[in-house]
Amino acid sequence: MSNKLKIAIIGCGGIANNKHMPSLSRQNNAEMVAFCDIIEERAQEAAKTYGTEDAAVYTDFREMLAAGGFDIVHVCTPNDSHSVISIAALEAGNHVMCEKPMAKTTAQAQEMLEAARRTGKKLSIAYQNRYRSDSEYLKGLCESGELGDIYYGKAIALRRRAVPTWGVFLDEEKQGGGPLIDIGTHALDLTLWLMDNYKPRMVVGSTFHKLGQKKNAANAFGPWDPEQFKVEDSAFGFITMENGATISLESSWALNVSEFREAQTLLAGTEGGADMKDGLRLNGERAGRLYETKVDLSSGGVAFYSGGTESESDREARLWLEAVSEDKEPVVKPEQALVVTQILEAIYESARTGRAVYFDGSSDK
Repeated sequence: MSNKLKIAIIGCGGIANNKHMPSLSRQNNAEMVAFCDIIEERAQEAAKTYGTEDAAVYTDFREMLAAGGFDIVHVCTPNDSHSVISIAALEAGNHVMCEKPMAKTTAQAQEMLEAARRTGKKLSIAYQNRYRSDSEYLKGLCESGELGDIYYGKAIALRRRAVPTWGVFLDEEKQGGGPLIDIGTHALDLTLWLMDNYKPRMVVGSTFHKLGQKKNAANAFGPWDPEQFKVEDSAFGFITMENGATISLESSWALNVSEFREAQTLLAGTEGGADMKDGLRLNGERAGRLYETKVDLSSGGVAFYSGGTESESDREARLWLEAVSEDKEPVVKPEQALVVTQILEAIYESARTGRAVYFDGSSDK
C-alpha cells in the first residue's frame, strides 16, 4: 500500500492547472486521487494528466467528500465558494489548502478558521509569494532585526493593462471585487508577514472604475467587455496598525502608470529599509554615510535557497505537505489570512461609505 498523502482537487480550472496540480505532481510524498469540477470534462482531463490510474472524477464536491479516500483537499474555485467548500472538507476530516484570498468576506473567513479549530485539521491559504527567494531572505533579515522597528510598509500590486478576461474575474458577485482582492491580496499578505504585524486599527480606502468602461482597450489578455466589467479597475488603501505602523496598498489591473510592479513590498524601519524594485534592495546608514545594496540571490548560501530550480509554487507545495505529514504549523496560518481579508473588506467598505473603518468599533463621526 502507498504511504503517500492522498490529495483531492476541487476546481480544475486555471489556477489548479497552472500551479497546484503541476507542483503537487512533482512532490514524491503525495498523489492526486480525486478531481472535482462543475465541468466534468475538465475534471476528467485533470485526472488523466495528474491523477493516479484509479483517480475518481466528480462534478459535485459534496459527493466527493462523502466518498472520501484522501487526506488533503485543495480548493481552487471562485472566491464566493471558498468558505463553504473548505468548511465541508474540514468537517469531512481533511486538511485544506485553499486558494487566495481566504474568503469573499470576513464572516466567511472567520467560519473557516472556527471550522479548522473545531476539527483539529490544518487549514492554509495559497499565498505563494511568501516562498520566493527574495521574500524568504528578507523575512530572515526582518526577524533578525536588521531593519529595526518596521513602521512603514507599502504593498504594491500595479498592472498597467493586464485585466484578466477569462473565468469569473470580472464578476463581482463571485469574486467579491477586482484587482484589490485578486492581486492586492498577495502584496498585502507579503507586507503584513514581513512586518509580523496583524493588528490593524483603522483603514481608509478608495476604489475606481474608470478605465473598465473603455471599449477595445489595449490589454495584455485582449480587450475586455465593458458590459462584463463589474468590479473596480484600481483600488488603494491606507492602513494604520495598533502600534502606529502604517501600510499603504496600491492595486490595479488597469492604471495609467509607466512603472508597474506586482506582488512587491517596500519596508522602512528604524535601522534600515528594503524594497523589491529591480531585485531585492537594502538601504541604511553606516559610518555616517547612506548606503544601498542589491542582494545577489543567485549564489545560494542560505538554508531555503541553494540556487536550484525549485519554484515558489513547488516550495509552497513541499512545505505544505511537510506541515501535514510532520504535524507542523503551515507557513501561512489561517489567522494571518483572516486579517488580510478583514483589511480588504474594510477598504471596500471605506470606499463605499466614504468613511474610515475602525477595527475597535469606534467611528470617525
